[in-house]
Amino acid sequence: MSIRRKLLVALLVALAATGLAASAATWFEVRRQAYELFDYHLEQMALSLGDQPLSVNVDFLPSVGHDFVIQAWNPDGMLAYISRNGAPLPLRQPGFDTVHVLGEDWRVFTLEQPDRILQVAAPASLRSGRATTMALRILIPILATIPLYGLLIWFIVGEGLRPLNRIAGAIRRRQPASLEPLPESRLPEEVAPMVSELNALLARLRDALEQQKRFTADAAHELRSPLTALQVQLDMVERARSPEDRHVALDALRAGMKRAARLVEQMLTMARLEPQRELKEITSVSLDELAAEVAGELEPLAEARRIELRLERLESARVHGDPQALHALIRNLLDNAIRYTPAGGAVRLSVHADDGHPMLVVEDSGPGIPPEERARVFDRFYRLPGSGAEGSGLGLAIVKQVADAHGAELALDDASHGSGLRVTVKW
Repeated sequence: MSIRRKLLVALLVALAATGLAASAATWFEVRRQAYELFDYHLEQMALSLGDQPLSVNVDFLPSVGHDFVIQAWNPDGMLAYISRNGAPLPLRQPGFDTVHVLGEDWRVFTLEQPDRILQVAAPASLRSGRATTMALRILIPILATIPLYGLLIWFIVGEGLRPLNRIAGAIRRRQPASLEPLPESRLPEEVAPMVSELNALLARLRDALEQQKRFTADAAHELRSPLTALQVQLDMVERARSPEDRHVALDALRAGMKRAARLVEQMLTMARLEPQRELKEITSVSLDELAAEVAGELEPLAEARRIELRLERLESARVHGDPQALHALIRNLLDNAIRYTPAGGAVRLSVHADDGHPMLVVEDSGPGIPPEERARVFDRFYRLPGSGAEGSGLGLAIVKQVADAHGAELALDDASHGSGLRVTVKW
């Protein structure tokens, strides 16, 4: 579909229809007025002849030419005069009439006077021909201007769509990596909102690409350390001289591989949950059942660290979202709490509703997060200074991303029982 073609066709059709309708109305109106003028001319001719004396011999009356016929009747109905070129017309009632004589229609005006009756007539074809000539003289200039109006419409539509062509050209000339905003100066009101939205889209794409670049750079930097550590640990295995040394080196290598695998897993989760990407599967999720399932998966990790993982309050609560993303949110919250809680501590998990709003709460007895650091812990690869806990710095960033994607509110507070951190996710 071409907007230009659609506008041109619509406007030209409207112009043609309007022109034809106006021409038809003008045609009939001009012919009507011409008929009235012709009748007026017959009437005036009869009135001018009515003042002249008339006897039985009226040869002094001039012949009025081939077009008109003049007849004079006596009061007793006898024909007293007829012009030399005239055809005999029947006597009619006073006023205008149309009669058919010798195969031709005549327009007749009859004037009745005390001493005579005058008739002035002309062929109806003469009347119609002159009316047609008058109408054509008026219509031909009007019809001749319709093509000119068409050209003007073509030009005006082209000028009106020129800003769109200019914007399309600006986009067409751009390189694939160019995300600079389009010029917004001298734009019509109808085009400006579209350009504004395009610029907003370009800004979002620019931010997304910047985030991807930062993520790639951060990931490369973070992967360098565990990969280097794995290489060092592999060298230690090769240099081990006794079974005991080899066993220690293999344990260290195995732990390093687990850390690297965990980092890669979290980076893949982060990439999959980018804010610009749509959630894969939106469905109704039982939040309490999902929380219990994740807690069961992390129970061995809590036992290995001698931490009590307690399901403190589980009430039925459902949310609409992506089950896989919500699984990642709960898993990262519990995993962080377990990793930062010292041995002998406790991690409490609860799911309930507050005024009809589902809530997920994870509370630990670890060192907590100072208030001034709570805004930064959601940044990628950020670790609390001096925390000493192993981690990639992606856990809370993933939690924040999933919460934002589901329209949930995320809050960090002090634990309600002594030291520690309380994380609340509210839908």
